[in-house]
Amino acid sequence: MAKPFYRLQHFLRRVQLLFLFLGVAYIMAGSLLLLQRSGQVLSQRGPPGLLPLPSPPPKGGGYGQLGGSRDPDDPSRAGGVGPRWLVSRNLEIRLLRRRWFHSVMTEQDTRAERGPVPRKVGHKGTYIGCFLDDKEDRALGGTVFYDFRKMTSTLCQDTCSESGYQFAGLEYGAECYCGNRISSSRTREEDCNLDCKGEKGSPCGGVGRLSIYKVEELLPGQRRYRNVRYRGCFQRPKNATAAFLVHSVQPNLTSQSCVETCTTRELPLAVLRRPDCFCGYVSPLFPLHHPAEETHCTLANSSGPTASADLDYFQVYQTPVQDSRCTDRKFLPEKSDTLVALSSFPGAGNTWVRHLIELATGYYTGSFYFDGSLYNKGFKGEKDYWKSGRTICVKTHESGQREVEMYDSAILLIRNPYRCLMAEFNRKCAGHLGHASEQHWKSSEWPEFVSSYASWWASHVLDWLKFGRRVLVVHYEDLQGALFPQLRLIASFLNVSVTEERLLCAESNQDGHFKRPGARQHGFDPFTPEMKRLIDGYILTVDRALRDSSYTGLPREYLPR
Repeated sequence: MAKPFYRLQHFLRRVQLLFLFLGVAYIMAGSLLLLQRSGQVLSQRGPPGLLPLPSPPPKGGGYGQLGGSRDPDDPSRAGGVGPRWLVSRNLEIRLLRRRWFHSVMTEQDTRAERGPVPRKVGHKGTYIGCFLDDKEDRALGGTVFYDFRKMTSTLCQDTCSESGYQFAGLEYGAECYCGNRISSSRTREEDCNLDCKGEKGSPCGGVGRLSIYKVEELLPGQRRYRNVRYRGCFQRPKNATAAFLVHSVQPNLTSQSCVETCTTRELPLAVLRRPDCFCGYVSPLFPLHHPAEETHCTLANSSGPTASADLDYFQVYQTPVQDSRCTDRKFLPEKSDTLVALSSFPGAGNTWVRHLIELATGYYTGSFYFDGSLYNKGFKGEKDYWKSGRTICVKTHESGQREVEMYDSAILLIRNPYRCLMAEFNRKCAGHLGHASEQHWKSSEWPEFVSSYASWWASHVLDWLKFGRRVLVVHYEDLQGALFPQLRLIASFLNVSVTEERLLCAESNQDGHFKRPGARQHGFDPFTPEMKRLIDGYILTVDRALRDSSYTGLPREYLPR
C-alpha cells in the first residue's frame, strides 16, 4: 500500500514542476512579444519634425497613379490621361492612404492635447458676477465662440475687447459670449460652479449660468477693432428708415466713429454718408448684392460742389459685431432616414462649407471622422456617430463604390486641384489654420505628396459621379463668387426651408474662424512643369466626366491654357 502512494506523490511533484516551468515560459513569451510591438510603434512614429508623408504608389499602376504603366499601349506614356486607369486602383495603397490620413489627424489632436497649459494671467477687467442665461434670450447678445479645451477668462475677455464689446461672459466652462448690455438678472454665485477648461480655479459659468466680466475700457478713438471689413459702395435703399435701426448725425463723421457707434449698439453693419451714420443688419431691404462704383461714394463723402449729385450712395463697413440671427444651431429634432454626404477631396474647403451650412440651416453637420480640434471650435456634430441621423449632412473624403453607396445623396464639393493640394499640404504640415514652412516645400515630401494625391483628386470626383445616387455638384469658386444663390441651392437640396434673412446672415458671417491668417507672397508657385502636366491631365479628365454626366464642366480657371 505504501509503494503505490509513494509513486503517486512522486508523480504529483513532477507535474507541479512542469506547470511552474510552463507558467514561466508563458510569461517570458508574452514579455518578448510586448517589447517587440513597442519597438515597432516607436520605429513607425519616427523622429519628431516633419510629418511623414506616404510614399508614391508603385510604378506598375494602381490607385493614385496614372503615369508609369509598363503597358506599351498605355496612352499616359504619351501624355494622355483616361478614366480607365483611374478606376483600376490598388487596394493596399488605398488602405495605406486612409490609415495615414487618420493617423495624421490623431497625431495633431494628441499634440493639441499635450500643448502647454495656459498660465493664470491676470486681466485688467473686473468680475461682475453670475447671471442667468437662456438660449432663447441671451444675457449677452453679441459675438459667440467656443473652445472646449483651452478656454480661459483672459482669452474670452481679450476677444470681446478686441471686438469692441464691454462685457465678456463664460458658460459651461468653454463658451464665450460678448455684449454691451446685460439683459438678464443676477443669480447666486454658487450657481457658476464650473472651471474654465484651460484655467482651473477661474469661474466659467455653469448650466444656464454666465460668469460676466467687465473688460478693460478704452476711451473713444483709442479702440482698435479687429475684423472690421469694408463691404463697398452701395446705393441708398428706397426706405432708409425701414432698412436701418439706428441713425445718428455726426458733423465730424469718420468711418472709425461710425463703426464705434454701431459696435456700441451691437449692430453688425455701419453705413455712412457724411454727416449721417446708419446702423443695422443686412436685410432684403439692403442685401449688399450689387455694389456700385467707388467714385459715387467718393463724391458723396466729399465737400466739393459735385457732392450733391451722389448723395444716394453709402459706404458700408462690417463691424466686429457678429450677426447673431443665425448663430443658433441644434441637432435634427427627428432622426432622418436619409443619409446625405458632404464629400470633397481634402483641402477643398469642406470645413468652411460645413460652417456655412450650419449657419444657413441651423442644424449641426456630422463627420465620418472625429477631429477634436473642430469639435473644440463648436462643431458639436463632430462627436456624433455619423449614421445617427441627427445631423443635416456628413463630411467625408472617402471614395470607392462601397463608400459612395453608403449614402442616399451627396453634395460633391470640387475645388481647383492646385489650390486643394496646397491647402491639404498646409494642413498636414501645420494644422487647419497654419502654413507649411519653407523647409517642407523644398523637401522631397512635396513632390511625393503631389505624385500620390493629384490622382486622388480626380478619382474622388469620378467615383462620386459614377456611383452616387443623387449628387449636387458645387464648385468652391462659385461659393466664393456668388454665395447667396449657392446657399439657397444647397438648402433646397437638403430639403430645408430657410428664410432670406438667415441666408443673408450666413453670408455676413461667411468667414468664421477657418481662414488661414496671412497669405503667402504673391506669385508663390511650388509646382514644377512636370507636376503641372500631370495635374492638367487630371483636370481635363474630370471636366470631360462632368460634361458626360450632364453637369456643367469645371470653371475656366481650372483648365490649362
